[in-house]
Amino acid sequence: MSSKKESVVRTLTVALLVCLVCSVVVSAAAVALKPVQTTNRLQDKQRNILQIAGLYEEGRSIQEQFQQITPRLVDLRTGEFSDAQDPLTFDQQKASKDPDMSQQLTGEQDIASIRRRADYSTVYVVENPDGSIKTLILPIHGYGLWSTLYGFMALESDLETVVGLGFYQHAETPGLGGEVDNPNWKAQWQGKVVYDESGDVDISVVKGSVDPNSPKAEHQVDGLAGATLTSRGVESLVRFWLGEDGFGPFLDHLRAGEA
Repeated sequence: MSSKKESVVRTLTVALLVCLVCSVVVSAAAVALKPVQTTNRLQDKQRNILQIAGLYEEGRSIQEQFQQITPRLVDLRTGEFSDAQDPLTFDQQKASKDPDMSQQLTGEQDIASIRRRADYSTVYVVENPDGSIKTLILPIHGYGLWSTLYGFMALESDLETVVGLGFYQHAETPGLGGEVDNPNWKAQWQGKVVYDESGDVDISVVKGSVDPNSPKAEHQVDGLAGATLTSRGVESLVRFWLGEDGFGPFLDHLRAGEA
């Protein structure tokens, strides 16, 4: 009996020691690899920005290519550039969850279903040799069917014609809502005009295909087959971030040369 008890205690002791050693090894590996993971995430984000802006060149260093892009911080409350945070390290996702760094949106405002909007956002600017804006890349996010989609929209110097749109993080259904990553669908956004003649946001993802003879065709993109809610989510988040509660005031200031 005594021998059996001793055997059980010994087995549990060995199991506990193995678990402890494994935990230490896993924790040490996680800590050691964190800088690498952080660098990889940053490079993946920069690659997405370059691709959406139409600037990515296969085979060239991401870091080297990204030097043509200038990150700038925008105060979304005033619509002006700000130096309150470091644009390189500012975490908009984290800030949007902090009541001291974000604004609660009303139901009427929250068409992108994000609940809170951070006070600041990092935008990315590509300048012409004379210092004027060549391309402006804006971070956008909003809820689709199963997840919050995080991505970027790039605008031409007129601040209303789309250069590109894409998402770098989401959990939509592969083959349905996940078709937001389909290069053919993303290509449809290029050249679309996001404001009407009155300056109101006028961009939509239609059910089915866009009628090329429609007077609204330049403001419309084909819906995703079998993914109506994701299509509506993308339309809503684009409308939110281009509107008065997103980058609308900032874009107005840029057009007036006052940002």
